Amino acid sequence: MAAQFTAGTADVKDVARLAARGVTVGYGDRTVIDGLDVTIPPGVITTIIGPNGCGKSTLLRTLSRLLRPTGGTVVLDGEDIGRLRTRDVAKKLGLLPQAPVAPDGLTVADLVARGRHPHQSWLRQWSSDDADVVRRALAMTGVADLAERPVDSLSGGQRQRVWISMTLAQGTDLLLLDEPTTYLDLAHAIDVLDLVDDLHESGRTVVMVLHDLNLATRYSDHLVVMRAGAVLAQGHPRDVITAELLHEAFGLRARVVEDPVGDRPLIVPIGRAHVRPDA
Repeated sequence: MAAQFTAGTADVKDVARLAARGVTVGYGDRTVIDGLDVTIPPGVITTIIGPNGCGKSTLLRTLSRLLRPTGGTVVLDGEDIGRLRTRDVAKKLGLLPQAPVAPDGLTVADLVARGRHPHQSWLRQWSSDDADVVRRALAMTGVADLAERPVDSLSGGQRQRVWISMTLAQGTDLLLLDEPTTYLDLAHAIDVLDLVDDLHESGRTVVMVLHDLNLATRYSDHLVVMRAGAVLAQGHPRDVITAELLHEAFGLRARVVEDPVGDRPLIVPIGRAHVRPDA
């Protein structure tokens, strides 16, 4: 059984940008993740999925060094992330936390400019190069026309694009996004994920946490499936997503069929009221 759930792990490239090695982490006396191993392959979109409370966001926060493990190591570009300076980590890794909040009245341009802070010092002040990076980040995310608008006046989808723009302004090619579609309707969620796909196509490595399983399979090259603080399976969606795995991970009864608009599996959940004799 376990061998089936780990099918596809051979697709993970040998050289990882980011990895957890035997990581244990929790909050106070409560351990959420215990001895976890996971590898983030470079140049693809990896999405972490799993039931509520399984440790998805905890893992992402640990990979980004917001949480320090009590055991094990997070490795970033071959180095122990815990030994790196915060500024050096911020130059390599951009994080969009869950439901970020901007100060009242802060404009879009000012928020995105904050992404350049890791590159500033008393020796290196704001320059025309920084301004160019901010302009490119605004243009890439399609929010250049909103530059002078207060962030708190924007729609949810616009705000997510602006926050992603700020992470792009850091100049990193490794992006970690914690539930970037939270509180968005389906149309705006797809709009944000199309943007994430564009960023991946431009050469960035992306790690996301998502709740919508079908969006996760459609937009991901690599899935990490978690349950109870452990990795149940990881690999390409075609290799990982099965009816058996969905029941094991989520307690979900479902059929897995071919997506009519893509080359990924499509999950059709089955509720008690919709069970057919042949289901």
